[in-house]
Amino acid sequence: MTTTTTRTWADRADRIQDSIEQLYGAPWPQYLHNSWPVDGSDDTTFNYWWLAHLMDVRLDAHERTGSPERLEQARQVHRNIVERNAGSLFNDYFDDMLWFALATLRLHDATAERRYLDDAVALFDHCVEHGWNDAGGASLAWRKQQLAYKNTPANGPLVILGARLHARTGEPRYLDLARQSFDWLTRTLVHDEDGFVEDGINRTGDGRIDTQWRFTYNQGLYVGAAVELASALGDPALDDVAARTAVTAITQLSDGVVFGQEGDGGDEGLFKGVWYRYAGLLLERLPDSDARRSTIADFVRASTDALWAGLPAALDAPAANTWGGAADERVPYSTQLSAAMATELRARLDP
Repeated sequence: MTTTTTRTWADRADRIQDSIEQLYGAPWPQYLHNSWPVDGSDDTTFNYWWLAHLMDVRLDAHERTGSPERLEQARQVHRNIVERNAGSLFNDYFDDMLWFALATLRLHDATAERRYLDDAVALFDHCVEHGWNDAGGASLAWRKQQLAYKNTPANGPLVILGARLHARTGEPRYLDLARQSFDWLTRTLVHDEDGFVEDGINRTGDGRIDTQWRFTYNQGLYVGAAVELASALGDPALDDVAARTAVTAITQLSDGVVFGQEGDGGDEGLFKGVWYRYAGLLLERLPDSDARRSTIADFVRASTDALWAGLPAALDAPAANTWGGAADERVPYSTQLSAAMATELRARLDP
């Protein structure tokens, strides 16, 4: 593969943003084909939570550039999710709905339109009403059909959203639930010795933790949860908690340059993007003199260098599922979303 000639990371971030539609674009209401090449793409699955992350990615670009076109793209995705979901905000998966709520709250921040805040609140309240319970300790279930199965992908976003809603509304209930959920996560799924975060517990009804699933997005979610609570509570000790987990993810899940392959399904393509998103928030809070900040920033630079070196100059193919090489035979757009998240972070680090 030939390295592109684009010299600044802001330009590179724009090119990755544009590549999403160029490579995956489909007529409305499909909006994006689920995989590349689009010939042969199985578009039967409605990837609600991938689209929620697409909203986040468009808002990353809007925050960086102030572009009204990027903001309109984010609005389009919100409309697409609701339209394809039969006019409803809700589905059966609490993690899906919380991803959508997080992106929708950012859309409110960007537009100051009350309806988006109302949507985020409605999603939070729906998740708590239908999924919060005491099985295995007060926390949020993964989905409506498995209320005793609890995991990081559901509770991590609940903490982040709760802290952010508290900051915007002042209502204590959001922060109270965020703290309870974070305490459950820390007590149940986080290793005391190194801060590594496991995926979930009691999936099969036997009380076991799924230690076989070592995913970057669990680490990223716990980092983001700790950072948001550190901000909400004014507790710098939580920044240390976040930094430990962020560095552990690099140590245990990467080769020092890029994160490894996390699975063959489309969902896994998004996992590392979540780590980059919340590692970026942590970098904003750690002082330049902190060695952990250097470790995380150096990894971001090395991995995005590898990502960019593996892309064709014309960007007529997406990123590989494992960065640094040519695109796989079939690549879900979730993988390109992770590339966009990481590139947007690099553009903030090295504008």
